[in-house]
Amino acid sequence: MHKVPGRRGRNRKKRQNSMDELKGRIERITYSNEENGYTVAKIAVKNRRDLVTVVGAIPSPQPGQELYLQGEWTNHPRFGEQFQAKHCTTSAPATATGIRKFLASGLIKGVGPVMAGRIVDTFGEDTLRILDEEPERLAEVEGIGRKRVEMISQGWREQQEIREVMLFLQDHGVSTTYATKIFKTYGKQAIRIVQDNPYRLATDIWGIGFLTADRIAAKFGFEKDSPPRVRAGVLHVLDELAEEGHVYYPRSDLGKRCREMLEVGEELVDQGLAELQGERRVVVEPLADFGGEGEAVSLKQLHRGEAGVAEKLAEMLRAPKSIRKVDTDKALEWVQRTYSLQLTSRQAEAVRRSLTDKVLVITGGPGTGKSFLLSAILRVMGRLGASINLAAPTGRAAKRMTELTGWEAKTIHRLLEFDPGQGGFKKDAAHPLSCDLLVVDETSMVDTRLMYHLLQALKLDTTLVLVGDENQLPSVGPGNVLKDIIGSGTVPVVELNEIFRQARESSIVVGAHLVNQGKLPELTPRRDKLDDFFFVQEDDPQNAVERIKHLVVERIPKRFRLDPISEVQVLAPMNKGAAGVANLNLELQQALNPEGREVSRGGKVFRSGDKVMQLRNNYYKEVFNGDIGRVVSLDSETQEVKIRFDDGDAVYEQSELDELVPAYCVSIHKSQGSDFPAVVLPLLTQHYVMLQRNLIYTAITRGKQLVVLVGSTKALSIAVKSRGSHRRFTLLAERLKAETAGRGTVASP
Repeated sequence: MHKVPGRRGRNRKKRQNSMDELKGRIERITYSNEENGYTVAKIAVKNRRDLVTVVGAIPSPQPGQELYLQGEWTNHPRFGEQFQAKHCTTSAPATATGIRKFLASGLIKGVGPVMAGRIVDTFGEDTLRILDEEPERLAEVEGIGRKRVEMISQGWREQQEIREVMLFLQDHGVSTTYATKIFKTYGKQAIRIVQDNPYRLATDIWGIGFLTADRIAAKFGFEKDSPPRVRAGVLHVLDELAEEGHVYYPRSDLGKRCREMLEVGEELVDQGLAELQGERRVVVEPLADFGGEGEAVSLKQLHRGEAGVAEKLAEMLRAPKSIRKVDTDKALEWVQRTYSLQLTSRQAEAVRRSLTDKVLVITGGPGTGKSFLLSAILRVMGRLGASINLAAPTGRAAKRMTELTGWEAKTIHRLLEFDPGQGGFKKDAAHPLSCDLLVVDETSMVDTRLMYHLLQALKLDTTLVLVGDENQLPSVGPGNVLKDIIGSGTVPVVELNEIFRQARESSIVVGAHLVNQGKLPELTPRRDKLDDFFFVQEDDPQNAVERIKHLVVERIPKRFRLDPISEVQVLAPMNKGAAGVANLNLELQQALNPEGREVSRGGKVFRSGDKVMQLRNNYYKEVFNGDIGRVVSLDSETQEVKIRFDDGDAVYEQSELDELVPAYCVSIHKSQGSDFPAVVLPLLTQHYVMLQRNLIYTAITRGKQLVVLVGSTKALSIAVKSRGSHRRFTLLAERLKAETAGRGTVASP
């Protein structure tokens, strides 16, 4: 190992050479970014008592690996002395200690820290050779049966099979995780495919974005102006825009964004766009058709989705109902008398319109009686013998819908019976849902793609009732479906705006409505009762973090008798910063669940009992983006983790853990469709770019029993005064108007 020089020695050497050198063994990984390889690691260096902190790009970091680094020593104001790596070379571990850490890192299924220790204790520095040449000798290790021997042998053989690919990709800056995914996708053809067109990685493999693919492509000699790069870049920008919520984007603005990112001229971008249009991967249409100027550019599937939603809704509005006609006044009188209900005039209107109209939107804020009204509609429809389906975008929303109405509700994905093997839904136009009435709750969360698939699975004579709050945040996915349907003026809409007397007793409900009106909520708690809405003044971000920890860990559980993990949820406006999602998760995990059996992945640690969130739709596991669950068990040897979600359990292998993040704190966007007994909301001026009225309104309405705001009145004031979210480019309202023009569609009352 290279001897670490003293400070004077380093300075002398620095003057002689451009970079310092360092050799050592990875002891633990503090942080690792799969996208760019940036790593913070602790390494053991010969003749140095303390571990050395290394920061920089380290390809495929694993504990136990030997590193040869070139770079420079720096002194971080907070973390102290660090080695900033500029160049890095890794090799397989040579010592027994290094091999033990290497095998314990989760590289091989069936080998965790304990089993790694037993194997290395048996074979010492000869372990890697044994695995290569004599794997049957693993049976000599205490506690390894025949089945486990085969599992480990298979795991090691798989590693051998991909070693060539892994080494090849590692030389081109690809992490272990991504290299494994590339091999699983392309098999032995991986090297050829990556060499021919590395930009395929960005579209074929989840988690590998354009930037990573572009970095790989550059090492293969792809020039900035190469056609495959330009086409991939345009698709990447359109994907980014879809993630921002846009269904289309103005061509002129799209071109500018592409040119800036790709660093190429207008002609090349236009050529790439024309080629993609010819391949039917994008759609370009004149905005003059919708009363605008210029051209709209959409990804093919988003264009199909939006146009399909408009077309199907228009067809349903024109079609007859399968539910028999009745005297609406008599139906209203019956449901109120039978169930001792007292409906408001607007609620009564909604019941009537559900009986007469094909498509109906019911919208309103908290405490306005949406669930109460829905129960009345369901009872009337049930009396008429109608077959009924209830659906919601998330498992939590579906569960809540069931609890409030007494009727079984499913997630939209379960209702449509997604088939992972076929990559689509079993319920579609050819195999529609068999129901007279479909009610969808939390419709503001439903994006364009999902609404398209849902409508395709409906018969034309089905009655559709969409329930939601148009003032909530729009869907995480592209589109603004509920707001656009309401704004089109083509679908009957009943707005509930009267807050029920019982709801008016809740400071949460009152506060949410004040925020929605652009007014500051009452921040002084009432003394006559235990209030449900509090504001804790704290301008300093770090102090705010400590306040939040105290509230979650001690104050709220003690005063309100709530479980700090399952019943208290921290919601943050943004990911970064001291009071952002990432840091608050680290702080709260350490405070609430600091010890126990654990599995690590990419710098994230998962322990038994942890609250976690799914980051992407995984149809095979029937777990979807935003679902929250609890770690109920983990196996340190197999590195498998079992998560309990609302809809059942799901088992994750170590390589799949990048789909999960801790969920002690989640973003407000990710909280849509869920509610929690208690919500804690940091609001600081450092969140400035995200401080918008609908964001805070959404956060407040997630709390059922308690909402606590922690931060500054200035930040709250900024949020309340900011009218709204960034504009989303959609054409659903215009398409609906065009589809229904002159065809006698019922207008919004």
